[in-house]
Amino acid sequence: MARISSYPFDNNVTDKDAWIGTEATNRSSKQFTAAAVARYLNINGKISISAQMVFRFKTTGIQSGDFTGPVDGSTFASVTTMQLSILDLSGQNVVKFMEYLVGNNILISKQKEISTFGHYTIDSYTDNGQFYTLNLTNLKGEGSLEDEAIYDFAVFTLPSQGAPTFIYEQVGPAITWNIPHNLGKFPSVSVVNNNNIIINGEVTYIDNNNVQLNFSAAFSGKAYLN
Repeated sequence: MARISSYPFDNNVTDKDAWIGTEATNRSSKQFTAAAVARYLNINGKISISAQMVFRFKTTGIQSGDFTGPVDGSTFASVTTMQLSILDLSGQNVVKFMEYLVGNNILISKQKEISTFGHYTIDSYTDNGQFYTLNLTNLKGEGSLEDEAIYDFAVFTLPSQGAPTFIYEQVGPAITWNIPHNLGKFPSVSVVNNNNIIINGEVTYIDNNNVQLNFSAAFSGKAYLN
């Protein structure tokens, strides 16, 4: 074999380009294509990207690094809950980070198919052993989940969602209004009746995703939260 320094440089790497290397299980020499190396790095999360995790969707034979719950072929728009391994495919423990994200938005997208995705607000993330239960509110979804496919989980909020306004309509007259807004904070609240007259009441923040309004008399109208 000629000296490595004698070979010309190729700065135009393509998927089918290959390197000679050693296969780990039997130490034999093999070719490794650029596409195969890139796939390995992506699937196993070997390239660190801030606020991104990598999981495999599985319906049977669930193991560390997987998420499960929806049936194979479920549309992203229909998904409201799933069970998520405490470790992603790279082996990093995601629990504390996911707990921190409750009340915020997350994007789940299929690797190499960015237009197959679900955009959600995380409502809760609760301990269920080695797999935590993730409850979600869908904001937008395109495409469906595919068994054995690899998905990126990343924090994602559109600029237009930076200061969203949640509008709650109380259809029937009531003294108490219970409002699940999922804004992930204690929002300011403005209330009007059906004649668009401002009505003042008592505001109780149940948590950062739910608020209760109490009034001296029953009426219907709208509440604006932001």
